[in-house]
Amino acid sequence: MKASWRCTSGETYAATLEQLRPDAQITIVAPADDDARVLAPAEIGDFDAVFVTGSPLHVYDDSPEVQRQLAFMRAVFASGTPSFGSCAGLQLAVAAAGGTVRKMPRTMEAGIARRITRTQAGRDHPLLAGRTDSWDAPAIHGDEVERLPDDATLLASNAVTAIQAAEIRHDGGIFWGVQYHPELAPREIAIALRRQAGSLIEAGLAEREADVEQRAAQLDALHDEPDRRSLLWLLGVGDDFAQEAGRRLELTNFLTHLVERGD
Repeated sequence: MKASWRCTSGETYAATLEQLRPDAQITIVAPADDDARVLAPAEIGDFDAVFVTGSPLHVYDDSPEVQRQLAFMRAVFASGTPSFGSCAGLQLAVAAAGGTVRKMPRTMEAGIARRITRTQAGRDHPLLAGRTDSWDAPAIHGDEVERLPDDATLLASNAVTAIQAAEIRHDGGIFWGVQYHPELAPREIAIALRRQAGSLIEAGLAEREADVEQRAAQLDALHDEPDRRSLLWLLGVGDDFAQEAGRRLELTNFLTHLVERGD
């Protein structure tokens, strides 16, 4: 499978995972589709891990597509297969386990999630192994987790979104998830910003499309030159955001601790 700057969320995840684990055999499913085959927990149990990607759907909408997504996530929990999700993937797992998701009441979080900070529970959690006490990460979302389910642990937060990372243990399964996007490169975030320029202006994050383009161009440049100090200064980020290994740390930790070691 080839990486592309205009690939689906599933293809983006697959390309990232193939780079992290070249021998991995990856199957992409789209459970929201009306013609998607329903996978039973026993079938999902044949996989070593499940990765739940971002999605344009809103988990709080009572639509057939969302209901199919929730049914799939409940089957993932019931299968006992370890799972990981980012952005809408976290939101889906939360809703499937009994928590709630909402439209962000004030604004969006777009481009860079700033100063994500561990909770006390997150300080020793293997999902965040190798993270400093505070870090930045790629992000773009207008929905957020409102309330975690009872069987969840909050691992990280920031000033914009209270629930940035969490563990959920539900119905025999374990899920690690983040509200940000460890699978995305700066150029992919730049594409997302350009695509959602109107929403960013409406949310008050930009005055005009030229502002969005300026930030997107900086992210494009950082993608090509991650060591360029002037870009790090302009964007206000460090190596945890600029370097591929830093951005992908949670994915690496999940593969190492839950999939390969079975911690």
